Order: sequence, then C-alpha cells, then structure tokens
Amino acid sequence: MLYKFRDKILNLLTKYFLKRLYYRKVCLIGHSHILNFRKNYSNIKRINELDYKIFSQNGEDGIIDYFLHELKIEKPKYIEIGVGDYSECNTRFIFETYNSKGLIIDCIKGIKKKIMSNVIFWKGDLTILEEFISHKNINSLLIENKFNKNIDLFSLDIDGVDYWILRELPNKFSKIAVLEFNPNFGPNLEITVPNIENFNRTNYHYSNLCFGASLKAIINLMKSKGFVFMGVNKNCINAFFVNIDEIKKINLEKPDDKNLSSFTNSNYRESRSIDGNLTFLTDENKINEICECEVINLANQSNKKVKIKDLL
Repeated sequence: MLYKFRDKILNLLTKYFLKRLYYRKVCLIGHSHILNFRKNYSNIKRINELDYKIFSQNGEDGIIDYFLHELKIEKPKYIEIGVGDYSECNTRFIFETYNSKGLIIDCIKGIKKKIMSNVIFWKGDLTILEEFISHKNINSLLIENKFNKNIDLFSLDIDGVDYWILRELPNKFSKIAVLEFNPNFGPNLEITVPNIENFNRTNYHYSNLCFGASLKAIINLMKSKGFVFMGVNKNCINAFFVNIDEIKKINLEKPDDKNLSSFTNSNYRESRSIDGNLTFLTDENKINEICECEVINLANQSNKKVKIKDLL
C-alpha cells in the first residue's frame, strides 16, 4: 500500500513538472519567433499578416504583441474575461514574458487552483476571479480589484452576452481591445443574443451557433466608445480595436468597416446536432440552422426580440 501511494505521488509530481517544462519551452520558442518577427513590423499592412499562436487559441499572440510593441507598452496592465485554465488564452504569453499586471476572470469552478497549477505564479502580478460576468457586475468587479483605470489590453470571450457587458464599460476603457464576435451572423446583420442571465450557448440552441454578437454590432458599439476597428484574425473569430487616442502610433491600413464580408468568412465548423454530435455545417447552412432563434436587432434600436429568419 505504501509503495502504491509513493508511486501515485511520484506520478503527480512528474506530470506537474513536465507540464511546467512544456509551457516554459513553448514560451521560449514563441518569444524567439516574436523577437525575430518584430523586425518586420514596419512593413506590415494588415493584422492578419501578424497571426501567430503561442498560448492563444488562434493567432492572437502575434497580433497583440504588434500593438503592444507599436504603442510602446513595456509592462501591460490587462484584463481577460473567459480564460479557461489559462493554458490557451490571449494574455498567457504576456504574463510569461512582460512582468505584467493582470486580472483574469472565468466562471469555471475552482479556477484559481487550476490556473496556479500551470503557471509560475510569482512571475507577475496576477489576480484570478471566479465569477460569472454580466452587465450588472462588470464595473463593480473592476473597481473593487482596481482595474478600472489605465488598462492597456482588454480581452473578452465568453460565448454569450458579450455585447451587453461591453455596453456597460466606459468610453476608451483600454488602449487595445480584443473582442470575440459571432461570424455565423454574417457581415450585414447588426444583432446580438438577448441579455439573458447566466447565458449558455448550448442551452440557447443545441447547435452552439447562436451566441454573442455580430461583427457589425461590435464595431458600431466600439466606435461609439472611442475605438477604431483594425481588423480580425485569420480565423475570423476575434476583432481588434485601438483607442482613438493611440491610433496615430499605428501604421496599419485601416479596414473598410462598410464591407465586412471578408472579416466574417470563417470556416470554423463546430456546429452540433440536437444529440450533441458535430455536424460540420458550412456557409449559409450555419445561419439557416439558427434562423428560428431570437436575437435583438440593434439596427432599429428597439431592443425587441426578433427571429433571425425575419431579418434575412
């Protein structure tokens, strides 16, 4: 019995140190690439040329580094909402390399313990909150944790009522913003899911395709808050914005926000059947699958629910 207990402890320790070693290796390789790629920043015209994944889900790491570098932000103060266990998210690389100050939030149970098991916690000033974020508590939480001022980077990805949370934030709340949008809603609709408490995308529609807000809705909201749309990553999932007060430091071409077709042309095929199996829907089949879902049409500012099919 004693030997079995010993072996179990040894296995746990081995997994722990191997995980730390793996993350450290990923960080070193990624940092080497980023340092080399910075030599080309002056020649970059569009942000999808900057896509590079280190810890981010897609290519956000490379794009974020570009903005931090061009805005000369050496020790970012950041907020990321929707981080999982912090192994695949938009600010992990910043935490590992910038000696930064961050606030990360997720509703996963036991999130602090999970995150502390895969980061070297003393390497940066990191605050971890286990909270379900809504329009009601976003500002109070930021104030309580002293993250309501001088924010360099704000990232939001909760697959839900993102629009309603953003709407509550003050104007020019950050220098850089990385915001998830729903490409399934297409380039022309200005819509969001209703502001439902404890929104869950699977519960709202079994396909997992009806969540968040359209790109057009996010762009118009951010414009009203003093931000300039800079484009999206290659997978057409996250949109990037820069505070209008900082925009003169950025030499990228400004995208045409009147024609968003190329920015919503995502080939992600994560649709599910009513039984929970992947169905791999493509193109217009995605929006046809959710055409009976109710959304808020922001174009007429009535805030009334309407079925997607009535807007097509």
